[in-house]
Amino acid sequence: MVSVSLGFAAQADLQEAITRWQRWLSTEKGASPATIRAYNTDLAEFLAFMAEYRERKPGLNDLGNISLTELRAWLSARAMDGAKAVTRARGISGVRNLFKWLDRHGIVHNPHIGALKAPKLKSSLPRPLHEKDMGALLDEAASLPDAPWIGLRDRALFTLLYGCGLRISEALALNRNDLPPGAATVRVLGKGSKERQVPVLPAVNEAVATYLEACPWRGSEAIFVGSRGDRLNASVARKQMQALRGALQLPDSATPHALRHSFATHLLGGGADLRAIQDLLGHASLSTTQRYTDVDTEKLLAVYAKAHPRA
Repeated sequence: MVSVSLGFAAQADLQEAITRWQRWLSTEKGASPATIRAYNTDLAEFLAFMAEYRERKPGLNDLGNISLTELRAWLSARAMDGAKAVTRARGISGVRNLFKWLDRHGIVHNPHIGALKAPKLKSSLPRPLHEKDMGALLDEAASLPDAPWIGLRDRALFTLLYGCGLRISEALALNRNDLPPGAATVRVLGKGSKERQVPVLPAVNEAVATYLEACPWRGSEAIFVGSRGDRLNASVARKQMQALRGALQLPDSATPHALRHSFATHLLGGGADLRAIQDLLGHASLSTTQRYTDVDTEKLLAVYAKAHPRA
């Protein structure tokens, strides 16, 4: 578990509370280690600012009397330091989460924390790829100037992301026994440790089987491995996608995560039900699924005309 270094024994109660909160984030909320690390960084910055602002390090009880003026001063300082809106919004989310947890457990109550307003963010969801670009990308993936089995690995990974709509973290967490040869579905452990069953297309099974047959690391538990046989890192997958973008002259928005958006958009464009897509993606909210899809008006009208009984 990551920790915030406060420097003095007088802050032991605060450190203990932070550690308990982090444990709750991990075990109860299912937050990823990356999310907890990000929250930890933002919290350390927040506490450092308050220590400088008040000219002493804050203790646990001090969190209850931090004023709205002080909270706004922290946000202003972050903006003046050049922190991007998305970074400031994440900082507010983490600090507010801690304060709410403290309040819920009767440890500290601060009436001002709810007044913190996150900056408005531009939509940063990746744009889906056109169907013809998807075909070209999957064909080209196996042709990158790496060892042949690595090209087959990349094609299998990107085919899985597009064919099943998985997050990159979900795909890279899969083990061989999660996706046996010819499987009709794959069990995916998503955000918040929520399980879902996702159908597997024959094209996905074929791409994965071809890759595994060529992979020299047959003793590995993981499906997708790096050049040394360890579980493949997401940064490597993004680097491979970057190379494909250059080779095919695709936009910068063509990322591994964009394949998940393409999955949702192409399904909706083909007439799939939005709630079914929500289940396949593992979204808790239908509004999130709606933001993931980007179907042009002409296709929607065509689906409407075909499906509506009065059309």
